[in-house]
Amino acid sequence: MKRWILASRPATLTAAVVPVAVGTGCAAVAGEVAWGPALAALLGAIWIQIGTNFANDVYDAEKGADTEERLGPTRAVATGLITAAAMRRAMVVAFGLATLCGAYLTWVAGWPILAIGVASILSGIAYTGGPYPLGYNGLGDVFVMLFFGFVAVCGTAYVQLLEVPHVAILASIPVGAIATAILVVNNLRDRETDAVVGKRTLAVRFGRRGAILEYGLLIAASYGTLGALHGATGSAWVWLPALSAPLALVLVRQVATRHGRPLNATLARTAQLLLLFGALLTAGLALSA
Repeated sequence: MKRWILASRPATLTAAVVPVAVGTGCAAVAGEVAWGPALAALLGAIWIQIGTNFANDVYDAEKGADTEERLGPTRAVATGLITAAAMRRAMVVAFGLATLCGAYLTWVAGWPILAIGVASILSGIAYTGGPYPLGYNGLGDVFVMLFFGFVAVCGTAYVQLLEVPHVAILASIPVGAIATAILVVNNLRDRETDAVVGKRTLAVRFGRRGAILEYGLLIAASYGTLGALHGATGSAWVWLPALSAPLALVLVRQVATRHGRPLNATLARTAQLLLLFGALLTAGLALSA
C-alpha cells in the first residue's frame, strides 16, 4: 500500500482539487452550486491525476528519464518497487474510475463533458507516452495551463450551471498559472538529466534563465488577474488570495537562487501556494455570491 501511495504522488493532488473548488466557487457567484456534479467532478479530477501519475511513472522509466541520477522523489517503476505491467493495470483502473464519474457528468451536462473527459485522459497518457509525448517536446507547460486551468475550472462550473460564466474564465488563469509553475520548478531541477535522455522541456530549450523568467511571469499573472476578478464580481472579497503573496515572493527568490535537489522543497512549497491561493480564492468567490 505504501508503494502505491508513493506512486500516486499525493502532493500533486492539490492540482486536481483546487480547480474543482474554484470552479464551484464560480458556480456560486454566477448561479447556484450543484453538489452532486461538483463531487463527481472532484472525484473524476483526482482519478485522472492519479492515472496520469501512474502513466508518467511507467513511461518515464521505460524512456530512461528516471535514473539513479534523478534529483526528485523516488519513482516506483524505475526503482523496482512496482512492475511496469502492474503500473499499467493500475493506470487503466484509475482512468476507468474517472470514466465512471465522467459518465454521470455526461448524463447531467451532455456531450461537451464526454469530449472533455476523453481529451483529459488521452492527454494524461500522451504527456509522457505515445509517439509524440507532450512533456518530452516542450508542450507540458501548455498542457498543464490548459487542462488544470481552463478545462478544469470552466468544466466544473459548466456541469453545475450548464454554461461557462465569465468569472470562471478569469479564475482559471491563476489556477492554471500556479499549477504550471509547479511543473516549471520540476523541469528546472531536472534540466540537465532531462537533456541527456532527450526530454526537451522548456527549461532545456531556453535554459535556466528562461525557466526562472517563466516562473516569475506565471506568479505575476496569478496575482495580476485578481483585479479583473474584482471587476467581474464587484466584490473585494476576491482579493483574499493576495494574502498569499509573501509566500509567492519567497518562492520566486528560491527559484532564482537554488539549484538541483534543494528545488524539491521549492516545488513542494509551490504546490502549497496553489492550495493556499485556491482556498482563499474559493472563499472569496463564496463570500461574493
